[in-house]
Amino acid sequence: MNKTVLAATVIGALFSGSSLAQIKQKPFTLEGGLGFIFTTGNTDTTSVNASIESHQELERWSNDYSVSGLYKQESVENEEGVEEDRTSAQKFDAQAQANYKLQNPDNRLFGFASYEDDRFSSFNYQSTVAAGWNQKLWQDDTTALEYSIGPGYAFNETQDGESQNGFIVRASTGFQWLISDTSKFTQTLSTEVGSDNTKSAAETALTASINGSLSLKVSISFDHNTNVEPGKEKLDTETAVTLVYNFL
Repeated sequence: MNKTVLAATVIGALFSGSSLAQIKQKPFTLEGGLGFIFTTGNTDTTSVNASIESHQELERWSNDYSVSGLYKQESVENEEGVEEDRTSAQKFDAQAQANYKLQNPDNRLFGFASYEDDRFSSFNYQSTVAAGWNQKLWQDDTTALEYSIGPGYAFNETQDGESQNGFIVRASTGFQWLISDTSKFTQTLSTEVGSDNTKSAAETALTASINGSLSLKVSISFDHNTNVEPGKEKLDTETAVTLVYNFL
């Protein structure tokens, strides 16, 4: 998809007659995203990204779950001059956060757990558990902002099999803005500060409704680790165009 077609698709979806629901507490939501990129010619590549996100709103609990994956394969020429298919990206990530509402439901206690397996990073896996304070700073018909902060523990293993376990402080924030009846902007940030490594992540996304259940999401995400192997980049970025289906 060239830039002109992509821009026309996004703009058309933004101003289409379909609508996104206003920010309100639904008992349960479930969204699935799927994106493909194929290139041929001088370079043959196949990229797939998929995700499932869910939110559960109960009387005393507010819970979020997410699972995502990325896979990329490309055709390269080996030392013998023969083209062969090689995997150049393979990543799996799962996260869950449970927020227990106090007497003021905007003030909560949270528990968080995550697991990430990135085959081409400096780590064989990175896992975190954390707990602490969560607060919804505000929520109206168009915008919402909340943050979490608390201590935790990281379980990391490098590609060399070395364990880098230790206490961390985790902080995160999430912002949502309903630009119109058919589009929304979201921004998430998180950081896990430890003695061996500081892991940070961010995602900026624009979602436009195509019809009642189907949306188009354009996003850019960043993952940063302060302690990586020689020859590895500290910052990974990913730009994606994804179709998102709202199951509920």
